[in-house]
Amino acid sequence: MIRVMLAEDQTMIRGALASLLGLEPDIEVVGEAADGDEAVAVAVATRPDIAMLDIEMPGRDGIAAAEEIRRLVPGCQVMIVTTFGRPGYLRKAMEAGAAAFLVKDSPARELAAAIRRVLAGERVIDPGLAAAALSAGPNPLSPRERGVLTAAADGSTIGDIARKLHLSEGTVRNYLSSAIQKTAARNRIEAVQRARTQGWL
Repeated sequence: MIRVMLAEDQTMIRGALASLLGLEPDIEVVGEAADGDEAVAVAVATRPDIAMLDIEMPGRDGIAAAEEIRRLVPGCQVMIVTTFGRPGYLRKAMEAGAAAFLVKDSPARELAAAIRRVLAGERVIDPGLAAAALSAGPNPLSPRERGVLTAAADGSTIGDIARKLHLSEGTVRNYLSSAIQKTAARNRIEAVQRARTQGWL
């Protein structure tokens, strides 16, 4: 029996996934979680063969949870199943040790097949997303540029961002200017949107 743990913050989707997998004769759902922190705790408690995680969840996101689960439960393989098929997310998930990355609009029958393939030692990646990730290249933003852009996402002023990140206003302007240039955006709002679309933040 393949033991699977599900982490998904939307209760209805989590329930649907559990029901779908429960129809498979060789798969058993042994735990469920509604956020990233709970996912780590449930994985440690249940020691599943597969942890199936969404990316955008409250608290710790699915990628951070994947990294922690791989560290604490080394025998558990991680699969990311998400709505957000972004090249940058795929790259981050692979760096965090995920063995699979699927988007939620994949056919349902592919999910159980992907679980079996991962357990057999394969990597399973949505083909369209793999091609997009290769063409997108690596994240061009430095950690500091990502931090400043993330802080700017809620409309904070230069002064607010400088205080929040303990930087001078001139330094914040330089990082924002560089991030805007690297994302080929016209302003910081557009830079945030483009970086998010690519999964760079």
